[in-house]
Amino acid sequence: MQRSRVKICGITCVEDALAAVDAGADAIGLMRYPPSPRYVSLETAKEIKAALPPLISTVAVVVNPDPTEVEALLEWGGVDIIQFHGEESPEFCKAWGRPFIKAVQVRSRADIEHAAKRYANARALLLDTHHETLRGGTGIAFDWEMIPAAIESPLILAGGLNPLNVGDAVRRLRPFAVDVSSGVERAPGIKDPEKIGRFIEEVIRAGTNAGTLERQPRGSSGGTLSG
Repeated sequence: MQRSRVKICGITCVEDALAAVDAGADAIGLMRYPPSPRYVSLETAKEIKAALPPLISTVAVVVNPDPTEVEALLEWGGVDIIQFHGEESPEFCKAWGRPFIKAVQVRSRADIEHAAKRYANARALLLDTHHETLRGGTGIAFDWEMIPAAIESPLILAGGLNPLNVGDAVRRLRPFAVDVSSGVERAPGIKDPEKIGRFIEEVIRAGTNAGTLERQPRGSSGGTLSG
């Protein structure tokens, strides 16, 4: 089994992006949601992308975007996959002809089951903690027992992950990928290279010991998020 992939989200500068890559991250997330403390301008996003080595996926995170925002991302051409983190319809997500991730704010098992059916064209579902005002970066984990075992969509686990609990998450759930932002930060939008390194080490360590678990791997066919 291939290890769970790692996305370091909320990258705000070249230095943090390179620290994530050096530690072994498979993807970085660029927040294109102005209310977020991790928001980056398109100019900064371009600087970060230009500094990345090949084969690292770049994910643009948007929340209920205006079509002009998506058009600007596509015109730039530096985004490998779009993560829709709001209440976007399946039709809106599919309309751009690009691979996309659909985030689900989990309140119940039914939320996940419904999203898996509704967003069947998503490259993956990202399961995040429900919050009344925040869109990610809450630092709070949801109850993993709500995740159905039979979901066919590749699952990206988010919400409250950190170096202390990600190993347990990978061993128990064997997700296609894990996503972290606040759990590897010194302050909102400022990453801690040591925490990133420890986080990815725990993912790798847990992956090497996951073969004895009964739960089957999700999305284990390989490839990248943008493939």
